Amino acid sequence: MELMQSQTAASISSIEHGADPREPRQPGKWDIRSLLSNPEVLAALGSGVLMLAAWMAGQWSEPLSVALYVISYAIGGWVKAKEGVQTLLKERDLDVNLLMIAAAMGAASIGYWNEGAMLIFIFALSGALESYTTERSRKDISSLMELQPETALRIENGNMVSVSIAKLEIGDLILVKPGELIPADGKVYRGGSSVNQSSITGESVPVDKAVGDEVFAGTLNGEGVLYIEVTKSADATLFAKIIRLVEEAESEVPASQRFIKRFEAIYARVVVVVTIALIALSSPLFGWDFSTAFYKAMVFLVVASPCALVSSIMPAMLSAISNRARKGVLFKGGAHIENMARTAIVAFDKTGTLTLGTPKVTDFIAGEGWDDRELLAISASVEKMSKHPLAIAVVRAAEESGVPLKQVENSQSLTGWGMQGELEGDIWKIGKSDVLDAVTDEAELSLSHQAIKDQNGHPSQTERPNGKAGWIAQRQRLESEGKTVSVIMRNDEIVGMIALQDAVRPEATLAVKRLQSMGIRVAMLTGDRKATAQVIAEQTGVDMVFSDLLPEDKVNHIKELRERHGHVVMVGDGVNDAPALATATVGIGMGVSGSGTALEVADAVLMNDNIDEIAGTVKVARRVQRIVKQNMVFAIAVILTLITANFLEGVALPLGVIGHEGSTILVILNGLRLLRSGN
Repeated sequence: MELMQSQTAASISSIEHGADPREPRQPGKWDIRSLLSNPEVLAALGSGVLMLAAWMAGQWSEPLSVALYVISYAIGGWVKAKEGVQTLLKERDLDVNLLMIAAAMGAASIGYWNEGAMLIFIFALSGALESYTTERSRKDISSLMELQPETALRIENGNMVSVSIAKLEIGDLILVKPGELIPADGKVYRGGSSVNQSSITGESVPVDKAVGDEVFAGTLNGEGVLYIEVTKSADATLFAKIIRLVEEAESEVPASQRFIKRFEAIYARVVVVVTIALIALSSPLFGWDFSTAFYKAMVFLVVASPCALVSSIMPAMLSAISNRARKGVLFKGGAHIENMARTAIVAFDKTGTLTLGTPKVTDFIAGEGWDDRELLAISASVEKMSKHPLAIAVVRAAEESGVPLKQVENSQSLTGWGMQGELEGDIWKIGKSDVLDAVTDEAELSLSHQAIKDQNGHPSQTERPNGKAGWIAQRQRLESEGKTVSVIMRNDEIVGMIALQDAVRPEATLAVKRLQSMGIRVAMLTGDRKATAQVIAEQTGVDMVFSDLLPEDKVNHIKELRERHGHVVMVGDGVNDAPALATATVGIGMGVSGSGTALEVADAVLMNDNIDEIAGTVKVARRVQRIVKQNMVFAIAVILTLITANFLEGVALPLGVIGHEGSTILVILNGLRLLRSGN
């Protein structure tokens, strides 16, 4: 790598710095141009234009007027008619699409061509708006797919070679010029620049990147030249994660929408039966002639159809998903937005969630007869096979100290505790200090309490603890400072102790306060000991603390919280959090620092790891709930009013069309308001 560095350094002067910058497209902007690019919107508008032309032509040429109306019907009603027929043939069911087409054809059959065309136009327009919402939401989640470059400049023997990003491997060194899109996830190996990460994390301000900093595929390099060491294959990047999220989001439907779809099928049958009954029985029952009965039946078919009711939910849900995507919160479907609105408890994992997840070794204490550097080398050698943040911190400390690592055999993870390995015939274990809790001898327990304080009454800072009492004293001292303590064991004998400390996320305290201000209680679940967990709890202000937890313990606590308080949101980043994420009402994974397993089972992902967005997301979810209720009450009120008026006074078909389809457009537009709203 040093040779490569010297070779690539020589090529910097040959790099052209005048590359055309490409600004990432900002998702979520709702403008006329994007609206008019929707094929269904264009078809609906075309239908409306032809309807007006047919009405004007009717003043002087009836055949031309009818021909234009037929074309208007075909252009505006084709998509909905196709959907209705497919539902009828494949699912053997009726939906509002067939009801509306039938009503339009019925109006035309008795000479009300313009009324039928108006029905087709407004119905097509409302459907187009709903389709636009779906498309807009999908684009807001996946628009950055278009930002992924197809090729990368890979450094090979000092030369720059353009290769497909699919051919990039972990460890490759790539060059990114100013203004270019970064082609792969990796770490800055050389150079420095500001990187626009808004396409992935939602951050509006470019982030400065230096040697060792992490960068993501699809983000935009600024003014500097970056040499990046690839750390993830193409199928493991954030892009790949987002693709999976989009696929799942398209298939997830909220429970309320599933109920409406079932209701729609039953309701549509009832409307058809009542419509046929009106045509057949009105003459003997009410004395209406066939023309009047058929007209009122067509009006009933229009005004009784549940278009507005069906459109009350999904446009609002999709708008909320789009809204949150712009803030870096990706949902896998509207069902999770619906559940989020009912949140009573938010439970956070500690390491990597409430804290930054990059702990550092603060204290390394070797027992009697052990050299610090030798014991550190052994500890790091055992830990190097683990991906746990604490293990990574120990390995990093050894690397910084310059101690050589040793060859460890039979390395294995001890689930929920730590790591184990065999070195020169000895079994070494590094993990939780709970082995010190098995104190059975009263004299030893008394001695440990005496050893905790020195002659001035302060915690003892003995560098070479003597026996279990001394180790207990050291642990209590370290935990009182908010540090996580691990023990080093050789053949089940404690020979050393490691203390690590992780910084609380800058936004953690504010995030907790915002949730509490909304009436939501906050819990912290951690595998750390109680004393360490309590320090973090005091810093962040959480309401409840559960410590000393194994993965299965976290699951049990989530179940208990759900039984006692209702809907629980779990936020975590690690493999050990995956069971709890799956058990919670809504599981939220950390997009940047989270493990692949946690992201797979999570219902939503914080792409920028900003836990402060959780409160804003709950607020948006609650707004969705209010808007859906408003829409449903309004839709039902309009349907009942128009049906009643049709039987009591009689409603003109154009008025029925405008009232019914107008209410559909209004509920869709009410849901679309969430596209522009903030937190």
